[in-house]
Amino acid sequence: MSLAIQLPPRDDQQEFNLRAWERLLADPTLAKIPNRIETDRHGHIIMTPPPGPSHGTRQFEIAHRLKLRLGGRPVTECAVSTSDGVKAADVGWFSDFRYARAFDTRCFTEAPEICVEVLSPTNTPAEMEEKKSLYFDAGADEVWFCEENGTMRFHSPSGPIQTSQLCPDFPPTIDL
Repeated sequence: MSLAIQLPPRDDQQEFNLRAWERLLADPTLAKIPNRIETDRHGHIIMTPPPGPSHGTRQFEIAHRLKLRLGGRPVTECAVSTSDGVKAADVGWFSDFRYARAFDTRCFTEAPEICVEVLSPTNTPAEMEEKKSLYFDAGADEVWFCEENGTMRFHSPSGPIQTSQLCPDFPPTIDL
């Protein structure tokens, strides 16, 4: 048996996400929690444990290398409004134009051109497939995954690609 869930259109979900995220940002109790917070389409909080040191190091290295190669605006812990709530890409890379268009003080209303997830042992393939689909639906041009060993995998909306089309000289591995 297969189950398909119909998500609301992004435009219909957008204002709800922004209001829900604004409430979370204003909550002083949540501000003290070190866990990563996202929401689902109902505004419910989804929390994951803080990642280990190699995760943050790879996040920084990816953002730094994107800035050196492309300029623009890399953002870590990039909160993006999607049709399934607010999701936080480990790294997002925006052109200056898209950054200005998508910026909101609560969260980004459009995905960056590149969304990067640095994988952790708790991430499941199904979860990453969902996030990839949500980022593309929110406007991403590419979604990248950095495996636990540092190997990079690149995706366009049509499927896996050997190298990034937006940043073709990005290294295939992020070493620690």
